Amino acid sequence: MLIAEAPGGEEDRQGIPFVGCSGEVLDRLLKECGLTREEIYITNILKCHPPGNRDPREEEKAACFPYLKYETFLLKPRIIVCLGRVAAQRIISPDFKITRQHGTWTYRKNCALTATYHPSAILRDPSKYEIVKEDFCEVLKKRAL
Repeated sequence: MLIAEAPGGEEDRQGIPFVGCSGEVLDRLLKECGLTREEIYITNILKCHPPGNRDPREEEKAACFPYLKYETFLLKPRIIVCLGRVAAQRIISPDFKITRQHGTWTYRKNCALTATYHPSAILRDPSKYEIVKEDFCEVLKKRAL
């Protein structure tokens, strides 16, 4: 299961996660690590695009969190990967530092949790691509256990 912070504008319009440029980056990462979208479930903490593309507010995250909990209840994922700081701070730990802690593992309720940079971070800084690819490939190794 991949969890990001919120859909972008185009994702909001189409109702499909990661359909824009970030989606192209995500698809490339998945392919290079031997995964496809059909093998994973992708969701967001917020279920709609925040105005002005701002970070989600705490009350918005709190309002949408029951839906995310229900998704995880239904799917019972063995691995959750948070895409970006906002998702990691809501799912793993409020003080999660993506630059220092990406790729580290936490275990909770029979589920392995980790975080990596959001694909949009790669669009802003292409040097992060190899870091995220390594994190994704580690997920694949964890999945095989």
